[in-house]
Amino acid sequence: MTESPTTPPRDPHGFEQPTRAPEFSTPVPEPVEGRTAPVPPAAPVADPSAAEPVGGAPAAPPVLDQGTYQQLRTPRSPAALALDGTWHQISPRYVVSEYVQNAILIALIVVAALVIHLAFEQVWVWIPAGLMLVVTLITLIILPRQARAMGYMLREDDVVFRRGILWQRMVAVPYGRMQLVDITQGPLDRAFGISQLKMVTAAATTGVQIPGLTQDGAEALRDTLIQVAEPRRTGL
Repeated sequence: MTESPTTPPRDPHGFEQPTRAPEFSTPVPEPVEGRTAPVPPAAPVADPSAAEPVGGAPAAPPVLDQGTYQQLRTPRSPAALALDGTWHQISPRYVVSEYVQNAILIALIVVAALVIHLAFEQVWVWIPAGLMLVVTLITLIILPRQARAMGYMLREDDVVFRRGILWQRMVAVPYGRMQLVDITQGPLDRAFGISQLKMVTAAATTGVQIPGLTQDGAEALRDTLIQVAEPRRTGL
């Protein structure tokens, strides 16, 4: 017996039912024993330490905060000058060096006054000598307070140096205007391991001297300023 092909049912209204196309499925290859399917490589994870500093400011080397004061002394008045950022301070050895230098100065003043008084019998010499000694002693008393109020900040477009509490002073030096970064040391500075960094610009009034930096800190700050200032000068 032969089977006749099956015809689709007819619609009583005279419309033929459309023939449904056969469905095909994509064959899934079976895993072969001893082999594993390739795994797509994972997306690289960004290193947070390599991210650029907030606000575009140059990254400060950690050595700038080694062997320095840890808390900047600022005025308590709400009207005082203030900036948002990270302040870096100077070394406490700056105070010791200044004490030694002023002690030598006091000794020289006393010796000179004694020589003039004994050799020429001039009593009046003790008046200017006494005034100089009083001023020097007052300077030594407030020196630690002044040293804790000194700080510098590396910002996006400039470096800011601040000093003073009663009479505040803030100087901002644009990186693109720097012409020279100089490090100087005196005999006592070398003995105490500190340096002074000077930034020279085209305008003499905007030059900044930062005293009391450690030797490593002064060299790191100099290299950072040169690295940041070079492309800024090229773009001017």
